[in-house]
Amino acid sequence: MAAPRELIPEHELVSESEVKKLVKDYNIPLEKFPKMVASDPQAKKLNAQPGQLVKIKRHDPTGKYTYYRYVVQG
Repeated sequence: MAAPRELIPEHELVSESEVKKLVKDYNIPLEKFPKMVASDPQAKKLNAQPGQLVKIKRHDPTGKYTYYRYVVQG
């Protein structure tokens, strides 16, 4: 059964220029970001390919948070 739309946080692909900035700002290689498999339903929806970065925006009563996931084969 699919999760209701309002329970799924917003996902978007990160541009190449933003990826370069994030890698520089966090001072870690792209491969060290938390992982997301390409077969994940949200990765499929975005047509995310291995090697790309996905931005996840979450909102809850305590604030707004941005997470990143590196897409890997799977």
